[in-house]
Amino acid sequence: MISDTETLIKRFDSPCARFSLADEMFVERGTKEDWDLLHNLHYKAEKLPIGPRFWRLDLRGNTIGVLVTGTPKGMLRERHIVFPKLKPGAGETRLTNTNRYNFINANFRVISRFVVDTMYRGIGAGYRMMNLVSRMEGNTFMEIQSSMSKFNAFGQKAGFKFVKPMNANNYDKVMKFFRLHFASSPQDFEAIIQEIEAKRGGERAKIEELCKDFYFRNSAMENTSNGGAGMERRRETMGTREVVKGIQQIGLSSPMYGIWKCPDPKGSVPDKLPLLAFDTQKPGERLKWHG
Repeated sequence: MISDTETLIKRFDSPCARFSLADEMFVERGTKEDWDLLHNLHYKAEKLPIGPRFWRLDLRGNTIGVLVTGTPKGMLRERHIVFPKLKPGAGETRLTNTNRYNFINANFRVISRFVVDTMYRGIGAGYRMMNLVSRMEGNTFMEIQSSMSKFNAFGQKAGFKFVKPMNANNYDKVMKFFRLHFASSPQDFEAIIQEIEAKRGGERAKIEELCKDFYFRNSAMENTSNGGAGMERRRETMGTREVVKGIQQIGLSSPMYGIWKCPDPKGSVPDKLPLLAFDTQKPGERLKWHG
């Protein structure tokens, strides 16, 4: 209730904030050189997915954003929640497994790396680019697994639907390992490192070796990407900080799984679009922009 001494003012024509340079931003195919320009801004700077494809956000000839898509994982429990028929069951054969992988590779891509120059964050470039790239890739489904989606709704704004976060498969195993060998909280990276550095001589060497043994025994990525002499070289060159961080990632990370279905017929979306083409339709509607 408004008193006689108060005035309520409504503006139906109030202006909306708008970043004028967005008119000059374009999403188009890129190269690894574009990724190299901005990759240090990404927390997984040195690693790329299997089968990477690069997309860039261009402003007057400069790369101000890079999105990298990759080949999806063959087995993913969050995907099985959304697509239960893709979940392996009893009586699986080599043929059925091969057909499943062929179907996934033909119809799915995954957003693996995404970074926007710090000068152009907070203007809506991220979710717009994510949606447009998902259309331009030409696959039926685009997936994303992102821990940041719990804190930033860019995926939701791009039209992705998310599954409730789940603990990692190795959660219990990693928690048991940390609690067995460290007094610090399993989530406290620096405290664990300090415990290791406080040890001396053979005791420190022993705990570092235990960490490496545990990491390489349980890391699906290491066991898939490296083998034989390659794994031995990888093991020798990994520092303690990287190993501890790796253990935390395989057990304590809980990225949200999102899925987006493309409404555009395959081959109908061009390889270059203005960023604001996103605004011509809802995120899940067929592209209405015509250049």
